[in-house]
Amino acid sequence: MMTANGLPLTVEFGGGAELLFDGRKRHEVDLPGEEWTLKRLLGWLRDNLLTERPELFMQGDTVRPGILVLVNDADWELLGEGDYKLCPRDKVLFISTLHGG
Repeated sequence: MMTANGLPLTVEFGGGAELLFDGRKRHEVDLPGEEWTLKRLLGWLRDNLLTERPELFMQGDTVRPGILVLVNDADWELLGEGDYKLCPRDKVLFISTLHGG
C-alpha cells in the first residue's frame, strides 16, 4: 500500500558504506511515484543521498562488487537483484565488505 506521498522505506548503510552517505547509517525515505525497483532506488540514492566517492558505491547502474545488499534481511540475489519491486516499509541494507589495511 502506497502512502499519499509515495513509497516509505528505511535505507541503512554499514561496514563503512555510511561514510559515503554523510556518515549516516539510517535514512527514512519516502520515494515519489508509483513503482520502484532496487535498480531505480540505486539511481535515486546516487543522485540524492550519496555525498562522496560514488565509484566506491556504484559500478555502472548497480552496486560495485563488495557491497552486500539485503532487503528485509534477505540477500537481493535471491529476490531478483535490481528487478525486485520495493514494497512499503521495506528495509534495504547496504554493507561494504571492502576494508583498507
